[in-house]
Amino acid sequence: MGGTRFIGVSLTKVLVAQGHEVVLFNRGNKPCPVDGVTQIHCDRQDITQLKDKLKGENFDAIFDNNGRELKDTQPLVELFKDKISQFIYVSSAGVYLPSEQMPHREDDALDPQSRHKGKYETEEYLKNQAIPFTSIRPVYIYGSGNYNDLEAWFFDRLVRNLPILIPNGGLHITQFGHVSDLAMAMSKVLGNSNAIGQIYNVSGDRYVTFKGLALACGEAMGKKPEEIEIKYYDPAKLNLGKRKPFPIRMQHFFTDISKAQKELNWQPKYDLVSGLKESFENDYLPSGRDKMELDFSLDQEILSQI
Repeated sequence: MGGTRFIGVSLTKVLVAQGHEVVLFNRGNKPCPVDGVTQIHCDRQDITQLKDKLKGENFDAIFDNNGRELKDTQPLVELFKDKISQFIYVSSAGVYLPSEQMPHREDDALDPQSRHKGKYETEEYLKNQAIPFTSIRPVYIYGSGNYNDLEAWFFDRLVRNLPILIPNGGLHITQFGHVSDLAMAMSKVLGNSNAIGQIYNVSGDRYVTFKGLALACGEAMGKKPEEIEIKYYDPAKLNLGKRKPFPIRMQHFFTDISKAQKELNWQPKYDLVSGLKESFENDYLPSGRDKMELDFSLDQEILSQI
């Protein structure tokens, strides 16, 4: 499901390279990442059309990369639960209940009211269906094709020699995983009977502070630490309303990926700096974003208040 944006692009390339026959289901708004791959064009939100397009199709497995709400995934399960050998769902580590004990493990308590409520509800639904499912919980995903402003938020400022404004001293710890490593882990779930009914955290194999992330982005661009200006601020003391001044949740947020490493025989290929370098050189610069006119007025407002 999907296949032409970010995760789907990397996953399609991996699966085709491994010799699988891949069919993509999407709206057809973006080019196919691999020549010769079959596509079925439909908006998955149109349930009637989705069922009509898929009613005569047969697949061994389904990767649901872009189901955000239970209503997105439920029609697929109803159509295929007795016809496929595996249903692989991309959830999120955002389903975990914030905890004082880290890293998050797969059996930790979940938060039914998180901003990823739809992912939580879908996982609970899959557990109660007679369908051989596996769920993947990434943390922050980065790399070429990223449509979320994560690494690009840092690159935007670093290429223009602007200060990096980091909340709360920069000591919160987070975790980034490269999209290519995520795709490889997902491919290792396919056809793996031991993965049926399992949930896996998938991300990078090290954690990083907010400050460390800024420095890593600079290093990936060829900047020395002394060339990077970092300023810290306390969001609670500023009047910013509901505007989002920083792209990462302001809390410790990282997971234990050892279950995926052991049971899937998988290891991340990219360390943080090499992954950021891939993103910067193969995506950020070619997109021309380094030369775009961007709005830094919120940064300027923070600077004026601190």
